[in-house]
Amino acid sequence: MAKIATDAVCNVADWERKDVNFDLIKLEGKVGGTLEDTALINGIVIDKEMSHPQMPKEVKNAKLCILTCPFEPPKPKTKHKLNITTAADYKALAAAEAKYFDDMVKMVKDSGANVVVCQWGFDDEANHLLLQNKLPAIRWVGGVELELIAVATGGRIIPRFEEITPEKLGTCGSVREVCFGTTKDRMMFFEDCDNTKAVSVLVRGGNQMVVEEGKRSLHDAMCVVRNLIRNNRIVYGGGSAEIACALKVEDLANSVGGITQYAIRGFAQALDDIPMALAENSGFSPITSLSEVKAEQIATGNTNLGIDCLNKGTKDMKEQRVFETLIGKQQQMMLATQLVKMILKIDDVIINGAYD
Repeated sequence: MAKIATDAVCNVADWERKDVNFDLIKLEGKVGGTLEDTALINGIVIDKEMSHPQMPKEVKNAKLCILTCPFEPPKPKTKHKLNITTAADYKALAAAEAKYFDDMVKMVKDSGANVVVCQWGFDDEANHLLLQNKLPAIRWVGGVELELIAVATGGRIIPRFEEITPEKLGTCGSVREVCFGTTKDRMMFFEDCDNTKAVSVLVRGGNQMVVEEGKRSLHDAMCVVRNLIRNNRIVYGGGSAEIACALKVEDLANSVGGITQYAIRGFAQALDDIPMALAENSGFSPITSLSEVKAEQIATGNTNLGIDCLNKGTKDMKEQRVFETLIGKQQQMMLATQLVKMILKIDDVIINGAYD
């Protein structure tokens, strides 16, 4: 999962601006399998299937026609009614409707497209006509997914059939329909796209809750990688950064006179709570562990020493390769400080149990 998060962010990262557009990473979940089956696809995955069961399940060297117009005759926007009174009129109307479908399919075929991706649906007549003309089609594709497909394949979203040209078609190595377990669970994979700056992560899990948790965890991991791209400075974990900061803040408190020193010393004590919580959660004595690490940091001057939560025999977090981003650590301390400042600004604070 860590490699998937790293590869996904690195594929879409803008290294010149040192930023990542998460809109280019599509997190798709599918119930079934295990979390180990989660995969990174260099392309787009959508929860759709071919519009007709007899259409081919895989198209190599696909040329995609991405449409936002439906495969149907135009509907009048007026309230006028057309009354059909004779069989000849009905046949003429049916022929006109069939000609609309024929013209639409001909425009798509003439452009050289071999796959149609449509934002709207189409009726059985249009579906049958697409099958007869060997044009695999996918319908009811959402607007966001349509944009991702256009970005990945280098195609243009076409609003009218008259505007279809070969230059506006998207290309990708393969478009295939994949079945998961049962014939009802199907998804479309757009792979080997020209523009790799659009990727998908397909998260699998035994139930919907596991899938959603996997998606959330992956998003958190990708945010960490994004922070490293924005600013690659790091601090070592295991509470080492907090202990080092607490020691410096205590030194400052000793040099400040008056009542201010108590507030500064209180900030240092608050920083000590993080390594103490780590030690307690790891089954160690929190006060003893904190005292030992503090004493070692003061004696050696090594600010990388922290709580050895994994019992690896060394307190040096650099050797254990335990670290987090500087941006994340700064944000945590700033938010905690701002929260305390907000509470202190309140005049009347009700003390728990004061009015029992």
